[in-house]
Amino acid sequence: MTVVDTHAAQPAAGPRPAPPAAGAPAVRVKRHWSEHGIVFVAPFLLVYAMFLVWPLVSGLGMSVRSENIAGTDAEFVGFDNYAEAIGDPDVWASLWNTVWFTVLSTVPLVLVGLVLALLAHHLRFVQWLWRLSWFAPFLLPSGVVGLLFLWVIFPSDFGFADQALAAVGLEPGIGWLTDERYAMLSVVLTTVWWTVGFNFLLYLAALQAIPAHLYEAAELDGAGSWQRLRHITLPMLARTTGVVVVLQVLASLKVFDQIYIMTGGGPDESTRPVLQYVYDAGFTGYRIGYASAVSYIFFALILTVSLAQLWLSRRNREENAR
Repeated sequence: MTVVDTHAAQPAAGPRPAPPAAGAPAVRVKRHWSEHGIVFVAPFLLVYAMFLVWPLVSGLGMSVRSENIAGTDAEFVGFDNYAEAIGDPDVWASLWNTVWFTVLSTVPLVLVGLVLALLAHHLRFVQWLWRLSWFAPFLLPSGVVGLLFLWVIFPSDFGFADQALAAVGLEPGIGWLTDERYAMLSVVLTTVWWTVGFNFLLYLAALQAIPAHLYEAAELDGAGSWQRLRHITLPMLARTTGVVVVLQVLASLKVFDQIYIMTGGGPDESTRPVLQYVYDAGFTGYRIGYASAVSYIFFALILTVSLAQLWLSRRNREENAR
């Protein structure tokens, strides 16, 4: 039988090594590949590359070729597609429709979301009902919302909108979706009803994060409701408002679903956004290369708007910090 000396296995007693001096180069320990975070993010990176990076690169390659939907006649044309898109009046008309929709929808979506959040935050009875009723439309699919307003709200003579006009003594029979004067406005009203719940939720969360002692101190100093709203609530919501505006502008620039379902871009292409023009050029006109060029021009516009808003928000934060 072998006897193991347990004392021999222990390290000899003595002074412990001193820690490395300040400024000394750090010792790099080589780790196993499984200890790095790349193992955990690899599945996401794979999906990201397959469904975003590769389509982005592939679309860029299509935009410099005369490619059709059948994949034939894919000759290299350089920037001819881009030059044609810049000189195409239909591109500029659809781009103007997109910008006009963004202007009409962003302002009410921000203001209505703020007002609804203020009401839900201060109403003390059945708060859950108000929050549910104002956020629930945002959960509906775009197809449901588009068909609801197309068949129930905006039909001429028997739709809910015309019935409401008749109830208050006004003349019904307005072509909500067939008259150029009202078609875009009708789509904007639909979008506000459908998507304002998201902005409402952001504002409500920001309101709940405002410290209560600020209102208590202002009330002790004799500040009224309007003064508390003006000098406490709105300044504390400034960053949230900036986020809401940025997200809303980007979302409105990408409008497609509700317009395609409700008006199909009409009447007389007065509501056709640029994304629908890309769809029509690529899948109706079978010009995939040209449609890709238009989409990349639009992508450059969205990127410019995003960078401009980021610069303005950063500048405002720096000025407020001074």
